[in-house]
Amino acid sequence: MRVLVCIKRVPAPGAKIVLTEDARSIDTSLLSFAISPHEECAVEEAVQIAEATDGEVTVLTLGPPEAEEQLRAALAVGAGAAVLIPTDGSDWDPISTASAISSTIGELEVDEPFDLILFGNESADSGGYQVGIRVAHALGRPIVSGIKAIGVEEGLLTLRRETPTGSELYRLPTPAVTAVKEGINLPRYPTLKGRLNAKKVEISRMTANREGSGQEMVRLVTPELEVSETEILGSGADAAPAVADLLERLQRAG
Repeated sequence: MRVLVCIKRVPAPGAKIVLTEDARSIDTSLLSFAISPHEECAVEEAVQIAEATDGEVTVLTLGPPEAEEQLRAALAVGAGAAVLIPTDGSDWDPISTASAISSTIGELEVDEPFDLILFGNESADSGGYQVGIRVAHALGRPIVSGIKAIGVEEGLLTLRRETPTGSELYRLPTPAVTAVKEGINLPRYPTLKGRLNAKKVEISRMTANREGSGQEMVRLVTPELEVSETEILGSGADAAPAVADLLERLQRAG
């Protein structure tokens, strides 16, 4: 199968986010970056599918020149080609992003369409849940999101999505688009050979116009820091009565 994975450069999960003085962007001076976790699993899933079907994997991202780092991380674990749609580093809204990605995919599919286009269910920074669905709509292809398992047959995908009461199964003809969730697999670590090979791959750069969407970012807001209090009941054997008393009080309150 010919698989395309769309990834995004995001601040490393767990990093402390500091805004610039005007609250319109993130201060990146002390931040490290990574592939968004759902999309990291999408890369691994694409590589597994390619290995099982003697296929090929291309990774694509829209972002600043520094996003080449994330593309090479995907190349190091088995992707064969990479495409960067360079930006000036400013944030693009989902409408503009999906438009740029779908037009670029159209150029990449001149000779042969991708059998499967994979997205992460949502990005780790904005969490908009929109880009994959908008791209699928623009390309006129079916999409199912929230996927935790993918089965591949000749020209047919079997997709499983978990629900609060069980799971749902979908069958889609290819070409199709799918958004996967973290936990669908365990992403592999790149080997030294993989890292060295990734450095040799030439990353394609393709331009795309930033179409107006009518949306305008006003400012960013960080959530209030939640502070938890810790009470030390004691140490060693002397703490046992205090713990027992606490458990008894909690049981009565419950």
